[in-house]
Amino acid sequence: MDTILVAVLVALGAGALGSFAGYFVRSIAARQARDLAMQAAEQQVRRADARSKEILLEAKEQALQVRSTAEANLREQRQVVERNEARLKLTEENLDKRSDDLQTQKTELKRLVDEVDKERGDLADMLGKETERLESLSGLSLSEAKELLLERADDEIQFELARRFQHAEAEAYEGADKRAREIISESIQRLAAEVVAESTVSTIPLPNDEMKGRLIGREGRNIRTLEALTGVDVIIDDTPEAVTVSCFDPVRREIARLALEKLVSDGRIQPARIEDMVNRAQEEIEQIIMKAGEQATFDAGVSGLDSELIHLLGRLKYRYSYGENVLKHSIEVSLLSGMLAAEAGANVQVAKMGGLLHDIGKAVTHEVSGPHAEIGAEIARKHGINHSSYRGILEHHSDDHETVESFLVATADAISASRPGARRESLELYVKRLKELEEVATSFTGVERVFAIQAGREVRVMVKPDDLDDVEAASLARNIAKKVEEELVFPGQIKVTVIRETRNVEYAK
Repeated sequence: MDTILVAVLVALGAGALGSFAGYFVRSIAARQARDLAMQAAEQQVRRADARSKEILLEAKEQALQVRSTAEANLREQRQVVERNEARLKLTEENLDKRSDDLQTQKTELKRLVDEVDKERGDLADMLGKETERLESLSGLSLSEAKELLLERADDEIQFELARRFQHAEAEAYEGADKRAREIISESIQRLAAEVVAESTVSTIPLPNDEMKGRLIGREGRNIRTLEALTGVDVIIDDTPEAVTVSCFDPVRREIARLALEKLVSDGRIQPARIEDMVNRAQEEIEQIIMKAGEQATFDAGVSGLDSELIHLLGRLKYRYSYGENVLKHSIEVSLLSGMLAAEAGANVQVAKMGGLLHDIGKAVTHEVSGPHAEIGAEIARKHGINHSSYRGILEHHSDDHETVESFLVATADAISASRPGARRESLELYVKRLKELEEVATSFTGVERVFAIQAGREVRVMVKPDDLDDVEAASLARNIAKKVEEELVFPGQIKVTVIRETRNVEYAK
C-alpha cells in the first residue's frame, strides 16, 4: 500500500516537474521569438527609413532636373518672343515706310491723271477740229465715212473669204474626192445585184367572164365578204377575163390576190369558202414573209435579229419605192455599207446592220405616221439594236451624222438609189422635178441660162461674166446646191456646175 502511494506521489511529482520544465522551455522559446520579431521589425524599419531617404533623394534630383528643363524652355521661349517682337517692330517700320511711299505715289499718280485728262481734252478738241476739217474736205459726214469704209471692208472680207474657201475646198477635194471615188467604185464593182424587181401584180386573170358573176355572188355577197376579210377593193370592170385588186397595204393586197387565185382555181365561191381561202392565204403569206426576212439576213450576213424584226423585214418584199423593191434595195445597201466600211476601216457589222434595217420603217408607214427613218429608228431601239446601227437608220437621209457607219449607210443608200434603172418615175413627175430644179437655179442674181441634164443628176448654170467674177461664181455654186437641198426632194445627189465664160472679139481690117 505504501509502495503504491509512493509510486503515485513520485508520478505526480514527475508530472509536475515535467509541466514546470515545459512551461519554462516554452517561456524561453516565446521570449526568443519575441526578441527575433522585434529584431526583424527593427530591421524593416531601418530598411524603410533607408528606402524613404533614397526615394526622397531621387525626388529631389528629379525636381531639380525638371526645374532646370523648365527654366531652359522658358529661356528659349523668351528668346523666341524677343525675336518675334523685334521682327514685328521691323515690319511695322517697313509698313510705315511703305505707307509713306504709297502716299507719295498716290499724290504723283493723281498729278499724272490730271495731266492725262487735260491732254485728253486737248486731243478731243483737236480730233473734233480735224474731223470737221476732213468732213469739209471730203464732203462726207463721219457716219457716212464709217458706213462707206465698212462697206468696202465687208466686200474685201467677203472676197477674201470666198477666195480662201475656194482654195481650201480645192485642196480638200484634191485628196478626199479621189479616195472617195476609189472606195465607192471598188464597192460598186464588187457587188453585182439585181436592184429592180417586177411590181406587185394586182390583176388576177380569170378563165372566162362568167367567173366575174360568181365572184360578185347573189346581191354582191361574195365580193363584199372578200373585201371585208382582206380590207381591199376588188374592181370588176369591162376588162375581159381579169379583175383588179386595189389596196394601199401591199401585204393585204397580196393576201387578196392569192385568195382570189385559189378561189378561181377551186371554183367553189361562197362566203364560207372565201373565209377559208383567205385564212389559208394569210398563213402562206406569213410563211413567205418570215422566209423572205430570214433569207435577207442570210444574204446580207447579219445575225442577232429577233423574230419580229425579221417579220418586218420580210414585209418589205411586198413594198416598192419608185418601182424598186425595198427588200432587195435593203440587202444591197447592207452589202454596200459593209464594203465601204471595210475600205474605210469602220465597223463592218454595224454598217451592215444599219444598211439592212435602214428602211424598216417603210414596213409600217401605212400604220404609223411620221418619216420612215424616225419610225424605223424607234423600232430598232425597242428591239435592242446597238447605238451605231440605230444612228445609221435614223440619219440615212440626214446631212449630219454622229458616226462613221451612219455616213456610210447614207452613202450606200444613195449609191443604190442612183444606179441606172434603179428607180423609175412617171413622165409628169420627171418633167416637174427638172422644171423645179431649173427654177431654183434661175432664182439667183447673175444667172443667164440653166440646163438640167443627166436625167436631173446635174444642173449647169451659165452666168453673166460681167456681173460675177470667178470667186463669186464659186460661191453661187454652193448657194444653189444648198437651196436645192433645202427645197427639193431627190434621190442620190445633184451636181451643180456654174460656167462663167468671157469672150473678146476683134476684127482685123
